[in-house]
Amino acid sequence: MAKRTTPIPVAPLYKILRKAGASRVSEEAKREFVEIIVEVAEKIAERAVELAKHAGRKTVQEEDIRLAKKEVVGA
Repeated sequence: MAKRTTPIPVAPLYKILRKAGASRVSEEAKREFVEIIVEVAEKIAERAVELAKHAGRKTVQEEDIRLAKKEVVGA
């Protein structure tokens, strides 16, 4: 069995693509989607940690994640 190279499994993200209306998704598209989602998640996580530290906290809170998401993704 091949070892997973990303922290997020492909299957749940494939389900997101299917839910969005894709009837079929190539293996390359699945891998690219996972890579992009992981990259965005890492950027959000890094920014959330910075926000928590700036607030003088060691604990990342929901508000840090929400603000980081707005800054990184813009939504």
